[in-house]
Amino acid sequence: MGGTRQGERTFSGGSAYFLSRMGGDMRTRRCPGVLLAVSAAVVLVTACATTGPRPAAEAHTAIDPLVTTEWLSRHLAEEDLVVLDCTVHVAMSSDGGVRVESGRVGYERGHIAGAGFADLTGDLAEVALGQAAHFKFALPTPERFAAAMGALGVGDGSRVVLYSATRPDWAARVWWMLRWIGFDRVALLDGGLQAWTAEGRPLSTEAFARPAARLTVSLRPEVIADRDEVRAALGKGSVSIIDAMPEASFQGKFSLYARPGHIPGAANIPSSALVDESGRFLAREALAALHGDVRPGRVITYCGGGIAASSNAFVMTRLGFDDVAVYIGSLDEWAADPANPMETGTP
Repeated sequence: MGGTRQGERTFSGGSAYFLSRMGGDMRTRRCPGVLLAVSAAVVLVTACATTGPRPAAEAHTAIDPLVTTEWLSRHLAEEDLVVLDCTVHVAMSSDGGVRVESGRVGYERGHIAGAGFADLTGDLAEVALGQAAHFKFALPTPERFAAAMGALGVGDGSRVVLYSATRPDWAARVWWMLRWIGFDRVALLDGGLQAWTAEGRPLSTEAFARPAARLTVSLRPEVIADRDEVRAALGKGSVSIIDAMPEASFQGKFSLYARPGHIPGAANIPSSALVDESGRFLAREALAALHGDVRPGRVITYCGGGIAASSNAFVMTRLGFDDVAVYIGSLDEWAADPANPMETGTP
């Protein structure tokens, strides 16, 4: 995508992040309630995805969903460990427009040794950025996503660590997508590349070189929500809807989408409230307190495009919520249709 154009400011996460910068500190406020299009036929064959039962998890080494820089440094050379940079940048120009940029340029300037680049603006999206899509960051088919991950060396026997040079939301989106296709041996690097470099750990500019692998699809459709499910959930106490956007967006004071505000009945837990100033996730006790009013049962998280909402879903899954889904279309899809109700202010 290239560098930032003149007159733009580049922020360290998606629209949810730079809105949080405009809307103030959201940590204390919570309302209640292409590689895929590979050029060699050999890669196409070896990276292709299959569907069916996944080999027993006991045959492979497990991994905690959140790992530290120290853990990664100790395990980095292990053959089954695949590390992927998932960075995306969002730039806001002087005219108020927004531009999404792949983080590939920064990756090429320096990344954790051996890491590949997982491109949420290209191979891991429904279509590449700039082409027509149902909505921004729409999901590819499960088979296409598995093939793209396979091309990056992720196979049924792999362990995967994901990181971002910005906020954890982008890595959390890939984490959630892997969960969607039934792959669980995947972790986020706590603090991301910022924590790695702050500790003086080395970066590499060597080109990614890892054999393609076969990744089996064992789909979990329940971890993804669509517009119709959200519509059906309105007014039902059995389903909790969580808005991961900053408070200013939730209240309708600022919006980057077709209409301001939030989905009726949603509670606001901004993804920015889940991490500290270093970009590391808060302690489990603090995260549990943030979610203290969320009822057991079905939970649907959303944001602007299903990115920040993935961080919320990641945290809630780690806290023990066992029926969490991300509304991938989020406000990008919801606000564009006048038939979908929206509210402003604080419930």
